[in-house]
Amino acid sequence: MAKFCTIVMLLLASTGLRAQQVTQVVFNLYTDSLKKGFYNYISVDGQYADGRWQPLDSTHLVFSANTGHFKGNDLFIDSTYTFDSVIVKVSLRSNPKVWKEAIIYIRKRGFTEPLKSAEEIMGEPKPRSRRKTMLS
Repeated sequence: MAKFCTIVMLLLASTGLRAQQVTQVVFNLYTDSLKKGFYNYISVDGQYADGRWQPLDSTHLVFSANTGHFKGNDLFIDSTYTFDSVIVKVSLRSNPKVWKEAIIYIRKRGFTEPLKSAEEIMGEPKPRSRRKTMLS
């Protein structure tokens, strides 16, 4: 009887482990372009065998690109880079056969918009609350 219980528990544990496997990865970029001279966060989500999605980081993924260097999920692109896009590839550490590649474009427009001063920000009217009050 003890052998039977052990076998059943091992089978149940193995089905749970199978559900933990990532079946595909996708890029979930917060922006439409990368900035030169800055660290750009590369967001990647993984779909598990049970259908749920979770964000993945460099503990789960291997990042590579045709330029720059990674620190975790952050890609730094040197300001002297002259091409209009970067090819970024991610693969699972646990299964390199699961990978994704994307071409991400470089921001062409510079940062010419002046930042608001503290006085300008503090002088702006506060946004109105959308909460409706209930009448008794």
